[in-house]
Amino acid sequence: MEISGIISAVLIGIVIGVLGRLVIPGRQRIGVLWTIAVGIVAALIGTFIAQGTGVSDTDGPDWIEWVIQIALAGLGVAALDRAKARR
Repeated sequence: MEISGIISAVLIGIVIGVLGRLVIPGRQRIGVLWTIAVGIVAALIGTFIAQGTGVSDTDGPDWIEWVIQIALAGLGVAALDRAKARR
């Protein structure tokens, strides 16, 4: 992976993480770095799921892939928030 791929993955992860955090109602007790990490992981897993199901090959924007990624980020933020709330 080239440096441009890593930079774009981080930028997309930031966007996905923030959108995933906005989907979850209320205040989350996780920091910015955790949000970015969850967003990057959700973006990668969401891309693999979209490619596996064949919904990532469209002519225009890949809206279904974005929805999958944001939903995964929302689940990740909620799970991390619950784990931090137990402590």
